[in-house]
Amino acid sequence: MQVQIDHQPSFAWLKVQLDPGEVIQAEAGAMVTMTPGLPMSTRLNSGRGGIVRKFMAFFVALVRKFIGGETFFVNRFGGQSGGEVVLAPALSGDISQITMTPATPPIIIQTGAYLASTGDIDTKLRWGGLRGLFGGEGLFFLECSGNGELFINSYGGIIKVQCNGSYIVDTGHIVAFDADLNFKIKTPGGGMLGFLGSGEGLVMEFRGQGTIYMQSRNVSALVGWVSPMLPM
Repeated sequence: MQVQIDHQPSFAWLKVQLDPGEVIQAEAGAMVTMTPGLPMSTRLNSGRGGIVRKFMAFFVALVRKFIGGETFFVNRFGGQSGGEVVLAPALSGDISQITMTPATPPIIIQTGAYLASTGDIDTKLRWGGLRGLFGGEGLFFLECSGNGELFINSYGGIIKVQCNGSYIVDTGHIVAFDADLNFKIKTPGGGMLGFLGSGEGLVMEFRGQGTIYMQSRNVSALVGWVSPMLPM
């Protein structure tokens, strides 16, 4: 499998060349173009985790759609015959490739940051706390682990930083982070007045050692800027 990320950092897309027998899984709606005849299948976004009954798979996909903020379905490209598929996220921004192995810690990614994955990567919902809901980031994160390649996307460019002790990031700028990091969601300072008047919303305070992936723009800020211009 050969992968290439073009048009970074503002309008990145992922170009994947698949040999026969190779498969990549992607968010529904992410496909831009594909080779005619390249096998494609669609399934519920329910992960694995031992769930074998159709009812349970449907329930898990439903939870991930309406609580976790993910798509209801995922698409799988490739199989008996090879070909090329190009994938792109919904928002303009960057794409980053993360190599996962059983020896590396799981990666926790923000709602909407999952683009695609290869190999044996499992995903499950992880509780983010009620404050994440008030911060506009949702109740859950997505925890990814296993062996393969993980592709995440952002709004704006992706900045990779190393936390060694403590680090504070606005919740709207979080893309992903190592599961080994401890975190809490809180106000940035100044009490309730600072929360309501500073315009900063909530922040995530990380502690420990690990990698944090941030995005240079904030989707909630974009929504707040566009909303007053929409017709009533």
